[in-house]
Amino acid sequence: MGRVYNFSAGPAVLPEEVLKEAADEMLDYKGTGMSVMEMSHRSKAYDDIIKEAEKDIRDLMNIPDNYKVLFLQGGASQQFAAVPMNLMKNKKAAYIITGQWAKKAAAEAEKYGEVVKVASSADKTFSYIPDCSDLDIPEDADYVYICENNTIYGTKFWQLPNTKGKDLVADVSSCFLSEPVDVSKYGVIYGGVQKNVGPAGVVIAIIREDLIRDDVLEGTPTMLKWKTQADADSLYNTPPCYGIYICGLVFKWVKSMGGLKAMKVHNEKKAKILYDYLDQSKMFVGTVVEKDRSLMNVPFVTRNHDADLEAKFVKEATAAGFVNLKGHRSVGGMRASIYNAMPIEGVEKLVAFMKDFEEKNS
Repeated sequence: MGRVYNFSAGPAVLPEEVLKEAADEMLDYKGTGMSVMEMSHRSKAYDDIIKEAEKDIRDLMNIPDNYKVLFLQGGASQQFAAVPMNLMKNKKAAYIITGQWAKKAAAEAEKYGEVVKVASSADKTFSYIPDCSDLDIPEDADYVYICENNTIYGTKFWQLPNTKGKDLVADVSSCFLSEPVDVSKYGVIYGGVQKNVGPAGVVIAIIREDLIRDDVLEGTPTMLKWKTQADADSLYNTPPCYGIYICGLVFKWVKSMGGLKAMKVHNEKKAKILYDYLDQSKMFVGTVVEKDRSLMNVPFVTRNHDADLEAKFVKEATAAGFVNLKGHRSVGGMRASIYNAMPIEGVEKLVAFMKDFEEKNS
């Protein structure tokens, strides 16, 4: 079968233009006579690739000069440990719990210091974002931590928490490059790229320079010390070279689409098509409070949580070329992840399929 519409939460759909370009350069990158997969990370050709990728993400996100961009490995999950190791001077941090990944990050941080959970939406299965305008943040907290877009539950912080002057650390794995962002509001922004930016294996961390220090927690591995990576321009050891190259191609693609402002418009348009249908459907219903809905991940269920009907829907959707619509194993139901690279017609066709399914099965 040809290309499917891939609604996977990650690794996820990549722009077709990027895949074609990578295919064209697979055997011979720009006259080097070899693939990017084969070249030394110390070579001039590769140095140009990583430097240009950094320049492009700086342009796209308008990253201030006093922030470093690091291309790292280990998945966002490895930063769950790196964050407290690098930042917990007072051994205390405030965490806002809005889903599985914030929960896991908090549990990891507890190994290194005290974690104060200042807000949570666990009481309603993480279907909303708690009010974070006036939180009781400890005076001696080193930072405030959020997972900005919750991939599993489909919620998004549309307003950043009032951190009472503390540095904000945000895991943006599933909303990376989906909209304009004011980097100066954060101390650290990081995310795994395998949802919106590239193939699995790369984490991008954007860190304000004063937070990159020598005095990290005792026992911090050399590789997890941000200063090690920053001083070596992400080339302390062999980085995930090919993954970074693909990210670089995606940055160029986002630029060609008109940058982050245009991307946000594109994403809002797509999400609206799906949410509008869910809001009037008699069979399907979205699970998230309207004002907190993500543009990237749209979880939905059948109205009476009919597991058999949901399984039938996923099976028939897959056969029709709409793949990876099964919800996360921890919540069930369905989820459509509609990242930057999902074309608008993918969402239109999915909605047409859902309408048809609803008619035939009601």
